[in-house]
Amino acid sequence: MSKPIVAIVGRQNVGKSTLLNRLAGKPIAITDDLPGTTRDRLLAHVPLPGNEFTIVDTGGLELRPDSNMAREVNEQVEAAIADADAIIFLVNVRDGVMPADLEIADRLRQISKAVVLVANKADNARYEAGAVEFYELGLGEPLAISAYHGRGVAGLLNRIASLLPVPSLAEAEPEAIKVAIVGRPNVGKSALLNAILGDERAIVDDVPGTTRDAIDTLFDFNGENVLLIDTAGIRRRGRLRGGVERYSVIRALRAIDRADIALLVLDATELVTAQDMHVAGYIRGAAKGVVLVVNKWDLVDGGSAAECSRYLRSYFKFVAYAPVLYASAKLGWGVDKIMPQVHEIYQERLKRLSTATVNSAVQQAVAAHGLPRRGSRQLKILYATQVEVNPPTFVFFVNDPRLMHFSYQRYLENRLRQSFGFTGTPIRFAFKTRGEQ
Repeated sequence: MSKPIVAIVGRQNVGKSTLLNRLAGKPIAITDDLPGTTRDRLLAHVPLPGNEFTIVDTGGLELRPDSNMAREVNEQVEAAIADADAIIFLVNVRDGVMPADLEIADRLRQISKAVVLVANKADNARYEAGAVEFYELGLGEPLAISAYHGRGVAGLLNRIASLLPVPSLAEAEPEAIKVAIVGRPNVGKSALLNAILGDERAIVDDVPGTTRDAIDTLFDFNGENVLLIDTAGIRRRGRLRGGVERYSVIRALRAIDRADIALLVLDATELVTAQDMHVAGYIRGAAKGVVLVVNKWDLVDGGSAAECSRYLRSYFKFVAYAPVLYASAKLGWGVDKIMPQVHEIYQERLKRLSTATVNSAVQQAVAAHGLPRRGSRQLKILYATQVEVNPPTFVFFVNDPRLMHFSYQRYLENRLRQSFGFTGTPIRFAFKTRGEQ
């Protein structure tokens, strides 16, 4: 299913990150009273009854004396609405209508997408009454909220739910193994795509950020269709500029959602950054297969692949199942190993075990390592079964799911991997009581 995307737009210091944290129910975005704290785009999945949407926080629009305000506003708002299904236009009720608000509103009135005008920082009835001033923006009734205190947020969710499209199946994809090529700018994603295809499919340039949109390429690999999705680079926090580049990350994340497997491309001359780990975490959270591809290996003097792998494993412990490949897209080294590895992971994601096989492995695991207990109560695993593939998903029926400790869940996952492989793919677990649907 394709989740709707709601983008929060607005000038600086209106509380966009605070609102994202409130809707997500946890402190995802860094917030500060200083303008411009949010430099990167942050996102969170927000559950609604019968639906779910992705909320995207953005950096604030800036008024600079030396900039063309109309160009800045149009560029960022155009980029936001290009990928979002609905827009939250956030203003600060305490400031009243500002010139930047008028510029943004002017553009939003020209679009056909749903816009919710939200007056934030209405912490009490007096501030709430001041929201009427924003009728001047011509975007309908302003909804007064306090993202910090949670005041009015339930009403905002109801408004969003009424505007979002009914959940529907994503656009039909070709019957193929879908592979997203993701990573920071200038790590060689497009060059890697060309090397895999043996064709100059994507424009390759040394200037970071050459690829703005996801590019799909369908090709045949040993008689099997493969859809390669090249994406714009996901920049490190603090490196995002305004405009289309700012929102190209949304397209990269959509590409991961569409894919079965992601090739996370790393730069051999820089290896691991916080943003690499952030992207790997998103791939894991989306339950996609993953291969760590260390590109530009020809530029490394000294050191060995084994040493590098140990270094990478120390950082990517949460995707310890991910194979590591070394390549030079420029020279063609190691590129021939990528697609066979992708094919192997895809087969692992389609692996289905019988219930008898699963329960036998679980019983052996329990015999080797006793079940956890809390006080006088001990966990009991009644039986387990695999319910889905791509990704492999297992349901454990237990006496009380609250007794399942995360460390024991990790132990069970490791035992299943030792017995059955599942190379390169996460395994999903669910714990239920008998009779629970």
